[in-house]
Amino acid sequence: MGALSALEQAMEHGWETLWARIVGREPVELLEALRNECDSNVVVCSESRVVVPNAYDVELADFAYDELERRGSDVGQELTDSLARHGERRGYEWAGPLTVHITRSGQVPNGRYRVVSRAMPHVSAEGFQLAAR
Repeated sequence: MGALSALEQAMEHGWETLWARIVGREPVELLEALRNECDSNVVVCSESRVVVPNAYDVELADFAYDELERRGSDVGQELTDSLARHGERRGYEWAGPLTVHITRSGQVPNGRYRVVSRAMPHVSAEGFQLAAR
């Protein structure tokens, strides 16, 4: 299992390096900010159960959001996958299905980004359809 974990970390590092070259440091910084947000909101329920928030919102300044959108990649999914691997390595249990949602914000401090998290309960497809009506 140790070799598999090392391979997974090497692949993740390669992805971070690639993104750093393509779009500057922001995606790597975003991933680190997501990890910090996750680690900062740990709830220890028992010796074997550590729960963390499952919904993460990344607010980007207009220019950063436009740059990511222009490149046409699914950074939100890549960040979700990387955060999931981080949680797995730490033995975290998500409060529900893990999501990372990237939005545009004109009020981000210093024109960069802001990361916030919350526990969002799982909503069934039927419940979602009823709420949408």
